[in-house]
Amino acid sequence: MRNIADDRVHLTREHAVELLRQMTRIRRFEEKCAELYTQEKIRGFLHLYIGEEANAVGVISALAEDEAIVATYREHGHALVRGLPMSEVMAEMFGKAAGSSRGRGGSMHIFSARHRFFGGNAIVAGGLPLAVGLALADKMLGIERATCCFFGEGAAAEGEFHESLNLAALWHLPVLFVCENNLYAMGTALARSQSNPSISTRAAVYGIASEAVDGMNVVDVEAAARRAVHAVRRGEGPRFIEAKTYRFRAHSMFDADLYREKAEIEAWKKRDPLTLFSDWALSAGVLHPDDRQEIEVDVAREIDTAVGFAEAAEWEPVEDLATDVVSPRPETEP
Repeated sequence: MRNIADDRVHLTREHAVELLRQMTRIRRFEEKCAELYTQEKIRGFLHLYIGEEANAVGVISALAEDEAIVATYREHGHALVRGLPMSEVMAEMFGKAAGSSRGRGGSMHIFSARHRFFGGNAIVAGGLPLAVGLALADKMLGIERATCCFFGEGAAAEGEFHESLNLAALWHLPVLFVCENNLYAMGTALARSQSNPSISTRAAVYGIASEAVDGMNVVDVEAAARRAVHAVRRGEGPRFIEAKTYRFRAHSMFDADLYREKAEIEAWKKRDPLTLFSDWALSAGVLHPDDRQEIEVDVAREIDTAVGFAEAAEWEPVEDLATDVVSPRPETEP
């Protein structure tokens, strides 16, 4: 069994099954969302996480349940691994009142205070200052735990990125920054937009220890995350991980994906994190031959239940739409 205070990965059969199960849950959930989107049951923007599953699963496996997570608008997988019920997440995708954000956030704004999952943030780099604030609060309260912040490599070009890393280092805050570098900030290749394509080296400018890791290998990701989180909990200040990964689908469902060569996409698909891990675990005798099929059956059942729940859920009553909406008080004439 894994020890949450240890910085090593104890890859027991139980843990291996859980890693594969969580990655499979994300993959099949995202595929179902793409299908429902084409049926216009899910509307608005939809950013899929297919291909990047090892990052959410590996990092969150290293976190305790009370350690906060801040994510981007590509956050469905993070929410599921953190423990938000799939039915609530799916209902949120449908915009139903039973959703995790009461149907008001949709795909990009999944939130759950009880799971300490603080978004779902649509603004690029917008989650980094939130994570710094959460970590600062813990330090001021004397609570020894980490705050984890996920973001893409495009965020490294934003001012909030530099401001957040500077404050985290300056105040020695217990925060783990995780850059999910999928090489394309929307439709612009990293090498075309940033003079230094090595994101992890930028943390060194602020005196933050950093590590680049293979984001397609869930074991490598978890090992790096456990090392980083253990250091953060020991009061050694912030840590930074660059997970080198790749999204197999377009930036969003509206994206024609004309900026990448098909050969490049196919080459990355040969390093599919689910296949990479399951094949290795089977050859090592950690997983049994029947495990993959049993996981697929269980996940398919969970997704069917979630879709049924979302379809049957109620819309928010029209008379409640103004609840929690704040408008400026009208100016009065003197």
